[in-house]
Amino acid sequence: MVAIKQKLRIGDLLVQNGVITEDQLQQALQKQKTTGLRLGRTLINMGIVEEDKFLEFLSEQLQIPFIDLRRYRIDADAVLRLSETYARRYRAIVLTEKKGQLLVGMADPTDIYAFDALERILQQPIQQAVVRESELLSTMDLVYRRTDEIATFAEELEGEMIDGEFDLAALSPDPSDGDAPVVKLLQSIFQDAVQVRASDIHIEPDENVLRIRQRVDGVLQEQVVKERRIASALVLRLKLMSALDISEKRLPQDGRFSLKIKERKLDVRLSTMPVEYGESVVMRLLDQTEGAARLENVGMPAEMMKRFRRLIHMPHGLILVTGPTGSGKTTTLYGALQELNEVGKKIITVEDPVEYRLHRINQVQVNPKIGLTFARILRSALRQDPDILLVGEIRDTETAEIALRAAMTGHLVLSTLHTNDAVSSAMRLLDMGAEGFLAATAVKAVLAQRLVRRLCEYCCVDHEATPRERGWINSVAGITLTAEHKLKQASGCHRCNNTGYRGRIGVFELLIINDDTADALRRNDSADFVRAARASKGYQPLVVSALNEAFAGITSLDEVFIVAEQIDESGDWIIEGI
Repeated sequence: MVAIKQKLRIGDLLVQNGVITEDQLQQALQKQKTTGLRLGRTLINMGIVEEDKFLEFLSEQLQIPFIDLRRYRIDADAVLRLSETYARRYRAIVLTEKKGQLLVGMADPTDIYAFDALERILQQPIQQAVVRESELLSTMDLVYRRTDEIATFAEELEGEMIDGEFDLAALSPDPSDGDAPVVKLLQSIFQDAVQVRASDIHIEPDENVLRIRQRVDGVLQEQVVKERRIASALVLRLKLMSALDISEKRLPQDGRFSLKIKERKLDVRLSTMPVEYGESVVMRLLDQTEGAARLENVGMPAEMMKRFRRLIHMPHGLILVTGPTGSGKTTTLYGALQELNEVGKKIITVEDPVEYRLHRINQVQVNPKIGLTFARILRSALRQDPDILLVGEIRDTETAEIALRAAMTGHLVLSTLHTNDAVSSAMRLLDMGAEGFLAATAVKAVLAQRLVRRLCEYCCVDHEATPRERGWINSVAGITLTAEHKLKQASGCHRCNNTGYRGRIGVFELLIINDDTADALRRNDSADFVRAARASKGYQPLVVSALNEAFAGITSLDEVFIVAEQIDESGDWIIEGI
């Protein structure tokens, strides 16, 4: 191990070892004068030497390890030995501690000034390692959560409140008041949420604490703040930002606002609700930076995608997308709309609420307070000469009948239903009071979907299925596990916040209405419809779709079991004891 205590002429060493030529060195030195970057980074940016080759050369010359941070399991306690400020300043991160010595990854281990500063700050022997700078920066975003910062700002905000009172003027939506404690606290909360890719933020006052929870990949993560009194200040500020009635604390309210965090434009949908110890706030974060997802990015299998694309390009008919709240229905529908959005087509949507704003598409927000319901907007929309209609949700008989009749009279109608699977969805329309002949003629297909968590590619490990799991898979899907089925399970690392999962992917069940299923619908024969649906060509149950993702090593069996439990109404998918 060599500690860097002397100036290392890295350029000369590169030339001596034949990594670069003298001419290339001179070009890089000339370029360095204008950029101010270090020689190694200049060589890499100019394409003279590959980053990995350069770092491996440094590793060999300095006799220090070259560590791939994507695969390295960082010690969560050790990393906090160095504050985020110093870590970013010196491009360094503490990876682990062994026998009183700290292993520190550095983007430039030849920087003797950074090395001396780190020794002085850490006050402990340092063993250097060289790491890729891009990976170092992305790793910092993951390991340095803003929990301490949030707690500090919460304490500061409480310090400005006397007996639970606060200055209303200090909470005004003036953009120049960026130093106000409540503003700094909210900024930290939103920055932390963006950092961990949260879809929702929950602010919940309890008896003695304030709970700030974030939903990441469908699962809530919690931070407890002891300063419960600041909840009222946070809620007031958020109400002001959302243009809500700040004097009304007895009734729920809904609003929205936009903000920019880390170069990302967020559209925030806010909902308040009176609870026992104040007001609970839930905020849905919609990232508008890249707009709505495209259809090819929802995760649908290639063959199913081909069939679904044929369906959405039909001139008329009703296509239903079903699943519980948070199953990705809106993402799929927006993806379909983006594909259908052409100059020659008039598209109108009826939504509650409008999530993503799409160019050239007429989007209408439902507002029951003034009588602007799904059914009323839909009737008016049909007089606007549309080619395609999107109905955010079919909730009642009137909306169902209008949507079905529109699908029969030359319009393509896309809509959602809250049902468990594709097979039960078409019959649900009949349960709502729709006529069987209407459903049989208008409904062309039903797509059911769920979201399952993706295994973290950096820490997932192989999984050997238990006899009980093997038996369940065989009974549900008729599949006998072999060596070709590569199952994996969650482990946990710094990149996935020790959850073992990072991101989500959709699993789908597509049912195309054929003559047999249409005939069962017309007769309102649910048993015959189920039999005909399961026997239809290309039909594959949701659970089997989820199992295929597990066999591909994308998700775990645990996630498959969650899907199975969600759609279990008849007891067919009981997995108790697994």
